[in-house]
Amino acid sequence: MSVDATQAYDESNIFAKILRGEIPCEKVYEDEHALAFRDINPQAPIHVLVIPKGAYVSWDDFSVHADDAMIAGFVRAVGTVARNLELVAPGYRLLANVGQDAHQEVGHLHVHVFAGQKLGPMLAR
Repeated sequence: MSVDATQAYDESNIFAKILRGEIPCEKVYEDEHALAFRDINPQAPIHVLVIPKGAYVSWDDFSVHADDAMIAGFVRAVGTVARNLELVAPGYRLLANVGQDAHQEVGHLHVHVFAGQKLGPMLAR
């Protein structure tokens, strides 16, 4: 089911539970602004999710409500994950789905990091 990105944050979403330690994850990075972990249903040989440590439904919600330190810290965390996984030279793709048309599945902002193979065109034709 796709998320309506205009709705209020739901504390029962799976990423909120991961942040609270209620559900385990295969962590690849963590700092005061973000947590990164391997996707349980990978769509590429390397598929990591990076989530901010705050209650943000989507990129839109985050860009409006997060403070400057959180925004900068989160963006830097995404870059740190890519560098730590040695993805810069071969290349990688970032994806953040927002709302129903984009098929956002979890109502917590998350950036997908895809790598480990040639990824093909940006959108399915």
